Amino acid sequence: MNEGAICLLSGGLDSSVSAYIAKSQYDEIYALTITYGQRHEKEIESAKEIAASLNVKDHTIFQLNLDKFGGSSLLKKETNTIQKDISYEEIGKTIPSTYVPARNTIFLSLALAYAETKNADHIFIGVTAADYSGYPDCRPEYVDAYQRLINVATKKTIQGGKIVLHAPLLHLSKRDIVLAGKKLQVPFEKTWSCYQGLQHACGVCDSCQLRLKGFKEAKLKDPLVYHAYPAWY
Repeated sequence: MNEGAICLLSGGLDSSVSAYIAKSQYDEIYALTITYGQRHEKEIESAKEIAASLNVKDHTIFQLNLDKFGGSSLLKKETNTIQKDISYEEIGKTIPSTYVPARNTIFLSLALAYAETKNADHIFIGVTAADYSGYPDCRPEYVDAYQRLINVATKKTIQGGKIVLHAPLLHLSKRDIVLAGKKLQVPFEKTWSCYQGLQHACGVCDSCQLRLKGFKEAKLKDPLVYHAYPAWY
């Protein structure tokens, strides 16, 4: 029996590897990319390229302007800048300014509606709680809580059907994510992780540092071009 999967696809390293894992398990893949007023719109182009490489059944780009609320340095209208001088050791110890209020809850709600529409039994999200920036909606207890919500929230699930939330990277380090991506032949050169809206990755925001650390520990070269590199690299 073919069971479809909805993949939240930002175009970043984690969501791309997560989508490739989904593709290795299910034939019908639907990609959902959300533009929400983020500075780093370059990731949308990456999402399109990754979706094409996966030969997805459908790629929906959903426009949602969270910039109207603000509350995050990741959003365009915010005047506070993304921190670029954070040391690697400090990443994840506090919730950073790039946290977007309730972002994963909003995104998963859209993915859940999409899953019902397509009669898909699975949702994939590329959150990780091992090497991450400290976001509360990337933790195991959050994923578990959202699955409990799914179980009581839809026509499909209360009528005996299923929708399963998958977070295949949840307990993986960035090193292990990179190695998993290499095994699945993820085109890393098409992915984008930097929070800055620049032509090349900045190399010093927390997202760039986590990515670079993963490639370094995996003993692989990151194919992206960087403006700079952190002191430890």
